[in-house]
Amino acid sequence: MSQDIFDQIVNGEKDAEFLIENDDLVVFADINPQAPVHYLVVPRRHIDTVDHAKPQDAELLGKMVLAARDAAGKLGITGGYKLVFNVGNKGGQVVPHIHLHILGGWDQKQSKIL
Repeated sequence: MSQDIFDQIVNGEKDAEFLIENDDLVVFADINPQAPVHYLVVPRRHIDTVDHAKPQDAELLGKMVLAARDAAGKLGITGGYKLVFNVGNKGGQVVPHIHLHILGGWDQKQSKIL
């Protein structure tokens, strides 16, 4: 398996400033933000997409959601934010490494449905 950009980031081969970092995952700002606040939750263990997740990955996926919640608190967007998994090329996934988008920071007038 060749390493994608997220593998390189979680392995410390590419620079990224982590908002949250633990043994299971990292959280960092998206370099191509689609919202005023746009961060990514990326597991250290490589899984291509949600379609490739197995029952034994359920705990990791739960940890990703809880890390997103914690990141939202640190980012000051707990009043409202979106969590998005893009799945596969046809679903808008650009990097073939499962990741969870945290999107927020809109005021009520700016908010749009994705």
